[in-house]
Amino acid sequence: MTSWTVAVVGGGQLARMMGEAASALDIRLQALVEAPDGSAGKVLPGSLVGAAHDRAKVDELVAGADVLTFEHEMQDGDHLRALAARGVSVQPSVDALTFAQNKLAMRSRLAELGVECPAWAEVATPRELQSFGDAVGWPVIVKLPSGGYDGKGVRLVDSPEDVADWFRGAGAGGLGGESRTESALLVEECVPFTRELAALVARNPSGEIRAWPVAETVQANGVCSEVTAPAPGLDPALAERAQQIAVTIAEGLDVTGVLAVEMFAVEGEGRITVNELAMRPHNSGHWTIDGAVTSQFEQHLRAVLDLPLGETTAKVPWSVMVNLLGSSLSDPREAYPELMAKYPGAKVHLYGKGVRPGRKLGHVTACGDDLEAAREVARGAVALLRGDDA
Repeated sequence: MTSWTVAVVGGGQLARMMGEAASALDIRLQALVEAPDGSAGKVLPGSLVGAAHDRAKVDELVAGADVLTFEHEMQDGDHLRALAARGVSVQPSVDALTFAQNKLAMRSRLAELGVECPAWAEVATPRELQSFGDAVGWPVIVKLPSGGYDGKGVRLVDSPEDVADWFRGAGAGGLGGESRTESALLVEECVPFTRELAALVARNPSGEIRAWPVAETVQANGVCSEVTAPAPGLDPALAERAQQIAVTIAEGLDVTGVLAVEMFAVEGEGRITVNELAMRPHNSGHWTIDGAVTSQFEQHLRAVLDLPLGETTAKVPWSVMVNLLGSSLSDPREAYPELMAKYPGAKVHLYGKGVRPGRKLGHVTACGDDLEAAREVARGAVALLRGDDA
């Protein structure tokens, strides 16, 4: 009898939703979670509890598994190389994952591939940052090369003084106050984009690639707040170019699994530049659960197991996904009776997390033939979950 076991490092909502897809396929998903009562720990029985850098726990996790994959990039690269040398299938490989872990390495490699990025530089001193800003124009974007997510480790700055603490070696406050270990920072031009796009593709070790329709994303305080698929009114030529950029990156970096490429579009100039990469399911692809033939979570499992990939076409003309970022309700489920009566077409996905201001607690997707109607449903349902009318 054929069976598959996938080991995943991470216990957040991505592992939780990966578990839903695994259950439908009767694939065993065993997770290493940060807490037994966390998002994934609540729904994945038998999860191991430990940190991603706990080598003994990761060794225990992969015992008997067909493949090791991840829900975040903050992994122990040296240990992953040792596991691969022992014959463990690590997907994506540590060589590919390096480019998602280190933004300076990513920018250098994309330049080699001919992929357009914002003008950038590696800077180690305030003077170097001043020279870059004077050359491209202030303000500029400064990023910690590793460890950042959801807007953390990224600053819009008007002078080197705005990142003086980083030059002194202090970490970003949002990253737990840890010391910065890199000898340099990444600085980029502030791109005058007209909107942000996300191109998602999946690739398996055999080289098969599938791409979903390009989506438009909207950020709030550095966190994705809304996604519309396909991107409304996007020039078909730009959409095709965005997909091709994602394919180029997946092949050039030898990525396996889902790859999300976040992009800036400057539509009047016909310009697309790559902002960030994620080698895993991504917030910008949550709409695929309800709006595409194959969700990003099912596709990631297929890809890392080197199974044939699923169809990625949209099932409906429009899908709108809105994130639930914090709530005034002690439990957003209190809104269910009113929400379900008022918006019967809304698809609610809560992550089993405790309420904190701005915390990503879940999302709502609405699909249909009418874009504005779908937006109204998704936004209205999230407003109820937030307790806006309470």
